[in-house]
Amino acid sequence: MLLHGDFATFPTNFAPSLTSAAAQPDHGLAVYLAQRGIDVWGLDRRWTTAPKEGADFSDFADMGVVQAVSDTGRALLFARTLRDLTGAGQERMFLGGFSSGAQITYLHAAEETQKQPEQRHVKGIVPIDIYAKVAPEDTASKQVACDNAAQERDLVAQGEVDSDNSAFFQPVGELAASAPADPSPFYDGYTNREVMLGFVTQTYQIYEPKPKYHLIAGTFTDGAPTGLRYTSEGLITDWLAHSPPHQALVESADRDALWCGEAPLPLGDHLAEVTVPLFYLGAAGGFGDHGLYSTTVVGSTDVTTHVVRRLPAEDEPEDFGHGDLLYADDAPALAWEPLSQWLLAH
Repeated sequence: MLLHGDFATFPTNFAPSLTSAAAQPDHGLAVYLAQRGIDVWGLDRRWTTAPKEGADFSDFADMGVVQAVSDTGRALLFARTLRDLTGAGQERMFLGGFSSGAQITYLHAAEETQKQPEQRHVKGIVPIDIYAKVAPEDTASKQVACDNAAQERDLVAQGEVDSDNSAFFQPVGELAASAPADPSPFYDGYTNREVMLGFVTQTYQIYEPKPKYHLIAGTFTDGAPTGLRYTSEGLITDWLAHSPPHQALVESADRDALWCGEAPLPLGDHLAEVTVPLFYLGAAGGFGDHGLYSTTVVGSTDVTTHVVRRLPAEDEPEDFGHGDLLYADDAPALAWEPLSQWLLAH
């Protein structure tokens, strides 16, 4: 069972050929795993279904991590039931997620430890490029989370429940594809393509959960991004353009609050009670090594970590990015194959 990240859905993250003409038919983590005999399921979080125009946000205030974790359990139960009815057996399933979906993966596994064994669905977890907890020495990242949580909670308290992806993510992708050389409506003096490249290759300029964090590795001339290093531009503009129009702000506030660790928290901390096998897949330019600490706070003894690093440490700002794990031309060889081998061995 795969859980998507922010401004995404299961197809845009794991089966991009369903939404992007730039994607090869078999270039997607879900397809790759299925071709190797692994039964792949996916869950879209509730906010992904809200239409761009005329959406009813009356239930968005309830779409926090508690609901996301609960929905994940329902999805796992549904999948296991269908698998049983169709002769695939009653075995528990692996739960994996990318980005915020990986944080939900950790949270669900932790909450499941509070249930009786017969009520549990997870046999192992696969968090892709995230941390469940910020390392104690990483004070800068924790401060980013605390600042974001405070700002988001304040907006929610004022009645703001929608994080509007149609205001930035969608048009950044659409305009970079349809009118790349035209002036950007977001930043004076830059073209639509330059804004898209700046956002995905220098994401740390507006969001920095770790130093020099970026969504996609870029190429640069005199410090300015000129292209993408490992992934096709068409695939990335389509990823952005096909973002769900809306996203629940309370979920973001909850997730940042959990990273910050300051009460009130939406869920208790049961990570140390997680004992199922764990495979952490990271990207050097994404959360990367900063996600390794979380693999040490769980109670699992079967832990495997794999961080994709293609450049020397001093070049990390240009190294394999967060989204390159899903979209890069060589993601199958560098990231998906080690994951598939681990899954098949377990």
